[in-house]
Amino acid sequence: MLPWVVRRTRLPLLSLRCVDCGSESATTGKGRFRVNANGKQLHVWLLVRCVSCNRTIKLAVHERAPVSSFDPAELDRYHANDPALVAATLLDPLFARRNRFALDWAGAWRLDAPPASPVEAWPVRVEVVFEDPVPVRPERLIAQGLGLSRNEVLRRIKCDIPLRRTTSAGFTFTVMAGD
Repeated sequence: MLPWVVRRTRLPLLSLRCVDCGSESATTGKGRFRVNANGKQLHVWLLVRCVSCNRTIKLAVHERAPVSSFDPAELDRYHANDPALVAATLLDPLFARRNRFALDWAGAWRLDAPPASPVEAWPVRVEVVFEDPVPVRPERLIAQGLGLSRNEVLRRIKCDIPLRRTTSAGFTFTVMAGD
């Protein structure tokens, strides 16, 4: 069985309309949080900026949360702008839904696939693992990994999931011998 891994190369862009210029793309840039205290309440925002006009947009992570509800280590990570926490926050589907944006993964991932050995017996079984929830169509991923046309992928690949439906979960497929 050949292991294929889909890895994130950078944080994805956000599909989010800018109120100033109307652009529909924003980025986290260096990934910064803003923590603001209001009495015994904390506000935490993830700062993103418009790709076109550089306008800063605040996306609410926590609003009016009691200071006592935060783990001190987590609060330190917000203050330090921890890159792992920025990525985890941005990739959280609840955070995206609450702040009304979608992720644009174009150019933000790569496929690490070892080349198939010519001495391997057909059929060849391949396991695809996702390190991050990158939404891809299996037929395009397989075509890229094997260097086949999408029509040939549909003809030669046996898989338990629909090849033309986007997925971000791991799957396995079998490559049948060519004619």
